[in-house]
Amino acid sequence: MATFAITVLTLTRISSSSSSSHFFFSNALNRFATKFVSFKTPHQRRRSFCCNCKRAMTSSAATIPSISEKMTAPYGSWKSPITTDVVSGAAKRLGGTAVDAHGRLVWLESRPADSGRGVLVVEAENPGGEPVDITPKEFAVRTLAQEYGGGAFTVSGDVVFFANYKDQRLYKQSISSLDVPPIPLTPDYGSPVVSYADGIYDGRFNRFVSVREDRQESTLNPSTTIVSIALGSKDVQEPQVLVGGSDFYAFPRLDPKSERIAWIQWNHPYMPWDKSELWVGYISEKGEICKRVCVAGNDPALVESPTEPKWSSDGELFFITDRGNGFWNLHKWIESENKVLPVYSLEAEFARPLWIFGMNSYEFLQNHTQKNLIACSYRQQGKSYLGIIDDVQGSKLTVLDIPFTDIDNITSGIDCLYVEGASAVHPSSVAKVTLDNDKSKAVDFNIIWSSSPDSLKYSSYFSKPELIEFPTDVPGQNAYAYFYKPSNPDFQASEEEKPPLLLKSHGGPTAEARGILNLSIQYWTSRGWAFVDVNYGGSTGYGREFRERLLGRWGIVDVNDCCSCATYLVNSGKVDGERLCITGGSAGGYTTLAALAFKETFKAGASLYGVADVNMLRAETHKFESHYIDRLGGGEKGCYERSPINHVDKFSCPIILFQGLEDKVVPPEQARKIYQALKEKGVPVALVEYEGEQHGFRKAENIKFTLEQQMVFFARLVGHFNVADDITPIKIHNFD
Repeated sequence: MATFAITVLTLTRISSSSSSSHFFFSNALNRFATKFVSFKTPHQRRRSFCCNCKRAMTSSAATIPSISEKMTAPYGSWKSPITTDVVSGAAKRLGGTAVDAHGRLVWLESRPADSGRGVLVVEAENPGGEPVDITPKEFAVRTLAQEYGGGAFTVSGDVVFFANYKDQRLYKQSISSLDVPPIPLTPDYGSPVVSYADGIYDGRFNRFVSVREDRQESTLNPSTTIVSIALGSKDVQEPQVLVGGSDFYAFPRLDPKSERIAWIQWNHPYMPWDKSELWVGYISEKGEICKRVCVAGNDPALVESPTEPKWSSDGELFFITDRGNGFWNLHKWIESENKVLPVYSLEAEFARPLWIFGMNSYEFLQNHTQKNLIACSYRQQGKSYLGIIDDVQGSKLTVLDIPFTDIDNITSGIDCLYVEGASAVHPSSVAKVTLDNDKSKAVDFNIIWSSSPDSLKYSSYFSKPELIEFPTDVPGQNAYAYFYKPSNPDFQASEEEKPPLLLKSHGGPTAEARGILNLSIQYWTSRGWAFVDVNYGGSTGYGREFRERLLGRWGIVDVNDCCSCATYLVNSGKVDGERLCITGGSAGGYTTLAALAFKETFKAGASLYGVADVNMLRAETHKFESHYIDRLGGGEKGCYERSPINHVDKFSCPIILFQGLEDKVVPPEQARKIYQALKEKGVPVALVEYEGEQHGFRKAENIKFTLEQQMVFFARLVGHFNVADDITPIKIHNFD
C-alpha cells in the first residue's frame, strides 16, 4: 500500500536576468505542511486529496504570453498541453497487420483505456468509413508464447485465426460474419498453459500450422514445437507435432503448394540473433515431414543468424541473414545446389532481433511486366528506408520517397504497401503507400491508423531528435543517441540556466532507441527538460560487431556509454551537470540501477521493472532468456559483481521504482529487494507496485501515474523547480 500527498504548485514570470529565482520553486514545496493519506486503488489516488495547505501564490502573477513574448520560467516548470492523459491515450500499441480477401487492411491494436486489451480491427469497406472491430468484447487477442508474444493472429481469405489472451487457445472467426462467435480450435487445458504464435493456414491439408509453447509440465522450461491443428473436424483435437527437438522455433512458412515448409530454430545458450538455423522440410502425402535440409546456420565456419524465411510465388525461398558483413541482408536459397546467394548486400540491417514473433520486413510484388520484385525496409545509421529490389536486374535497389524515417513491418496490398512506421512528427502509424505501375515510385501516402491521431495539434511543442555520435570510454569507439532539446512556444528559461537532463537507457538490451515522435518524450521536453535516448554498445541497428560489444560486459559497456553520453552533453554546454537523471525499463532499468550504484554521474534515477539481482534473474526468468543472462553477464561471478543489490553501500542518490506484480520476466521481488535495502540505508526511495500488470505497463491509468511520479520525484529531489501540473506525489522514504 502506497502513501500519497498533494503537491504545492507555483508558477511565476521572472526576469531573464535573475539566475537564482528558480530555487523558489523547489523551496516552496517544503514551506507548506501536507497530510499523507493511504489509498488502496488508483481511483482513490485520483479522486481523493487531503491537504491542510493552500496553493502557494507568487508575488508576481503569471501572465499569458503574447505572440512576440515568451514567459521566462525555470526549465522543468513550464506548462504544457501534452499531459499524461494525452500520453496515455496515445499509448496504443500495434500488434501486426494483414490483408483480407477483399484487400482490406486488418490490424491488431492494444487499448490502454481498456486495460490494454488487444482488438482486431478491419478497414471500412467504403472509403471514409469507420473501421470495424472484429474481436468480440469478451475476447482479447494476445499470445504469451515466449512471454513477449507477437504473431498473435493470421488472416487467410475471409477468416482470421487468433490467440485469445485469457485462455491462450486458438480461435477462428469469419471477418464478414461478425455476428457469429469465434470457434475454438485447440483444447481447453483448464488454465492458460499452452500458447500459440506465428501461425499460417495450410490449404492443402485444411489445417493451421503454428509454433506452440507448452507449459503444462514446466513453466521455467516449457517445450516448444511446430504443430498442425486440424480444421475439418467438428470436435477439437489435440495438435499434432510436425517439428520438435530444438529449444525454440519461429517462422514456419509454407511454399505456394504446401509441399515444403521452412522454419527457424535455435538452441540454448544462444539467442536467435546470436546463432540460429534455417531448415526446410518436405511434406508427404500424409502431411508429415519426410525429409529435412538445413539451408543456413550449420556451417561451423560461418557465424550467422538467419531469420524471416519466405517463399516467392515461384517457389523460391528467400530469407535474411548476417553472414559475411555482419549485417542482416537478403539472401535466397538455390535448392538444386543447396547453396545460398546474396540478393543485395549493404552495411545496413534489413531485419530486427527476434524478440517477438511475426515480424515482416519484406514482401514480394509484381509489376505490369510480371517481374518479381521485393519490397523491403532497411535501417542504416539511425534511419529506416523503404526500397524495392529487382532480383532479376542485377539486384537493383530503388529507394521510395515516403515521410517515414522509421519502419517496422510491411504488408502487401492491392497495388500498394501497408507500412508500419513513424518519424519525428509521425507517431507509430500504418500508412498506405500506393505504387506506380512499375512499382518504382510511391505516388500516394495516406495514414490509415495512428497510435495518436490528434498528435499534430501539439506540433508547435515538439522537440525534434538530433542524432548524435559521442566517444565512449574505449578509444576509437563511438556510440549513438537521439538528443531532444527543451521546446515550448510559450516559455523560455533564463540565459544563465541550463536544462536538467533525463537520459533513457532502452530495454532489451538487444534493442534500439529510435528517433520518432514519442509523446512520453515530448511530455518532458515541452516542460523544459532535455532528453536523450541512448544506443549504447549492444544495441541493434549498427551490425553484429556493435551488438556484440555487450557480450560478457553487461553492466559495464551500457553503463559506461550512458555516462559518457551524459558527460558529452554536459561538456557541450547543452545540459546542467548537476541535474542529470536516468530512467529505463527492464534491461534499461538494470542499466539505470547499475549506473547509480557504480558511477556518480547521475543525481537520481527511475527504474521501471528493472533488474536488481542478475543471478536471481538467471534462476527465475523464463526459458527464452534463461541463458541470455550468462552470455551478457559473464557467468555467475560477473553477474554477482554487477548486481546493484549486492552493492547497496554504493548508492547515494534518490531512486523511484515501478513494478508490475504479475511480471514473470523480472519478478517483483527484484524491486522489493532494492527498495528495502535503500530504505534501510537511508537513501531517498519510493516503490510503486501495480496489480494486474506484467512486464511493461498496458493500463492507461498506470502509464499516466508512472510518468507523473517520475516527473514530480525528480522535480522535488534534484530539479530546483516545481512542476506546473496537479500531481499528488507518493511518499518518499528518507525524504518526507
